[in-house]
Amino acid sequence: MTARSLSDIEYNYKLINERIAEAALKSGRKREDITFLAATKTVDADTINHAISLGLDHIGENKVQELLAKYDDYDLSKCSLQFIGHLQSNKVRQIVDKVDLIQSVDSVKLANEISKQSLKINKTMDVLVEVNIGREENKSGVMPEMLEDLLYQIAEMDGISVKGLMAIPPICDTSQKISKFFHNMNNLFIDISQKKIDNISMTILSMGMSADYYEAILEGANMIRVGSSLFGERNYNI
Repeated sequence: MTARSLSDIEYNYKLINERIAEAALKSGRKREDITFLAATKTVDADTINHAISLGLDHIGENKVQELLAKYDDYDLSKCSLQFIGHLQSNKVRQIVDKVDLIQSVDSVKLANEISKQSLKINKTMDVLVEVNIGREENKSGVMPEMLEDLLYQIAEMDGISVKGLMAIPPICDTSQKISKFFHNMNNLFIDISQKKIDNISMTILSMGMSADYYEAILEGANMIRVGSSLFGERNYNI
């Protein structure tokens, strides 16, 4: 890391927190009501640890192999490590003892495997259920009308605990369009919360990334996943 790159991260971190605080206030909440999770795909451990030293307390990895490669070098003494990418069932056992939360549960099969592997180590894994709010064929996530049925099935499993919902809306060309998807997600979140399903807790609504976290907060998100706005543009093809 160069002195300039470190300085850029410090500037970005401060700016993002200011924007989070502003959006939170506009939505009737406080800065501390919003969790700022840094998406750390392709970012080296030293750079991640520098951000943690600034006060960052949640990081998320997208790929199992990358998480495992960097795991021993993370400074996790005051930081939560989460898995935020698409997770294959056969990879669950590799991370179940290393992460605090899995944000991308979208099937009974995956939930069953998380339950199975968590029970092996006497752990209850916190998860979010991913919703395909834009109904995109090339994206993972449960369709909105199938969400409640999936939640009831997961509620019967030991070793896994649903803490909320996650979504990645379609790319939109206006803030009004993206806000509509966030609004619909928040409505789902509220609807499920009101049903008070046993063993299902709706405490986290994770939505919004670098380009749209401000709009997401305005529409009810209490966790955002920000990568490039903090660390700069990255090569996602590696």
